[in-house]
Amino acid sequence: MTVLQALNSYYDRMADRGEVDLRGFSREKISFAIQLAPDGSPTNVIDLRRTDGKRVSPALLSVPAAVKRAVNILPNLFWDKTAYVLGRTAGEGKRTAREYAAFKEAHLKLLAGSNDPGLVALRQFLETWMPERFDTPPFHAEMLDANIVFRFGAERGYVHEREAARQLLASRASGAAEGFCLVTGRRAPIQRLHPSIKNIDGAQSSGASLVSFNLDAFTSYGQVQGDNAPTSEQAAFQYGTALNRLLDRNTSRNRLKGRIGDATTVFWADSSGVGDEAAEAAEELFEAASGEKSDEDASQAVKIRDALDLVRKGRPIGELGLGLREGTKFYVLGLSPNAARLSIRYWLADDFSVFVRHLADHDGDLRLEPPPFRWGNTLPSVQRLLVRTTALQEKFDNIPELLAGETMRAVLTGERYPRTLLTTAINRLRAGDDPGSGWHAAVIKAVLARDLRKNKSKEDIPVALDEDSDNQAYQLGRLFALLEAAQYAALGRINAPIGTRYYGSASANPALVFGRLLRGSKMHLADAGKRGKGGWIEPRMIEVIKTMPDNLPRTLNLEDQGRFAIGYYHERATRRVTDVVNENENEGGDE
Repeated sequence: MTVLQALNSYYDRMADRGEVDLRGFSREKISFAIQLAPDGSPTNVIDLRRTDGKRVSPALLSVPAAVKRAVNILPNLFWDKTAYVLGRTAGEGKRTAREYAAFKEAHLKLLAGSNDPGLVALRQFLETWMPERFDTPPFHAEMLDANIVFRFGAERGYVHEREAARQLLASRASGAAEGFCLVTGRRAPIQRLHPSIKNIDGAQSSGASLVSFNLDAFTSYGQVQGDNAPTSEQAAFQYGTALNRLLDRNTSRNRLKGRIGDATTVFWADSSGVGDEAAEAAEELFEAASGEKSDEDASQAVKIRDALDLVRKGRPIGELGLGLREGTKFYVLGLSPNAARLSIRYWLADDFSVFVRHLADHDGDLRLEPPPFRWGNTLPSVQRLLVRTTALQEKFDNIPELLAGETMRAVLTGERYPRTLLTTAINRLRAGDDPGSGWHAAVIKAVLARDLRKNKSKEDIPVALDEDSDNQAYQLGRLFALLEAAQYAALGRINAPIGTRYYGSASANPALVFGRLLRGSKMHLADAGKRGKGGWIEPRMIEVIKTMPDNLPRTLNLEDQGRFAIGYYHERATRRVTDVVNENENEGGDE
């Protein structure tokens, strides 16, 4: 099923729940309502904005669908910004007179002959209004360039919600030619301009098109705009409405909170054949298993983790006790901003049990004991994982955009993680990121473990400390952690410990570095012994050194640099250099 077909079907589910607007309407940001007397005179201005602390935001109202203006002068019906409605703007207003004239002309033509009291009042208002009137009460400067609607008398509703207004809107023929709709497979009037999609991070706030043809190079056989990908007016409205509701920052339950690189991600389940309860259960589990829910509820986190463990062991999702049903179709869509339209970063459609199995595999591939520092009770989101392991200064804007999309695709499809994920995580460690946090080790382990599984290799990457591992790079990582512990036992906290100075070279060129570090450790161990500290370190170092050949490798390849990082983390995190910390607790506590 295509993106547009899936969204078109999802609209029906939302409509059954009363969650979407009628055809010809859309939810827009409206700040003020002008209250009209029966003779059309303005009696009051009602502030519709909501206040949340210091933040003031417009109300989201269902109004007649917004027109697509680009640079054209086109008025919306029954609402618009003050330049159109009142002929006033806060800017230079070079086009304001023409915008106001267009709004007035369109409405006088639409309302001519209507005897509905509310519509008559609006017509009389437009016939008598002069832009200079804005400088007197009840109008005020905060209204400038905000969107305005109208209210008749003491009624709670708005003029555009009156039955007479709805009938006028419904009676307006689109004039569109009929064609074969590629979404529904039926003949119907074809949409010329596709709807604007809003709330995409990084895209224009006014919205951008998912489908558009704005250059001759994008057209074929002399077709104009929407005729190049014929979509009926009804299907265009339904997919646009459904997607905008999925993307709504304030109300959507189906939008991942953070960006995945430059992509805004939404997800939904198809209730056909399984029912709304099973579909909602699938959406809730996906959100939680994707790391998007707070991990404050430890019992819920354990429940999700146990469910993923059962799925990884082959248990069907219908037996998890979470209200899930086999055969639930599930969709994940990632959208990124582009110059003139939106880009689909990823579109994934499959049975929900497949998604859960892939999330369970992802959870298992990342699993480390003990868990990384501040890992939380649930599987971390892809965004949080990448910002901790691939982004300079751990800033979201520094996450490599293509890497984020490729990683998300790998998580949801079960394919190999991108090679660049391994490279970037190791490079960040070499650049000075803390290898003791465990986040990089978890990502590196996931990449290596999945590659080995895909290659049907008998080798395994240990989840917890493996003292008997025969992998030289893993043991070198352990040894480096012990050398670091010896220095700390002797000197306590110093400005440039060996972990900071030598980690990069030790993990890439062991033969060049370890001889010098081992010689230095003798002095560190002697000094620590005089202070009665670190007695456990030397015997442990000897056990590790026994697993080494006489000649250390000159270089380690990328995979072995990853094993080095995992060995380092396992040795350091399992011990947390506990004995050293206890001995030095008067010198500042943990490392």
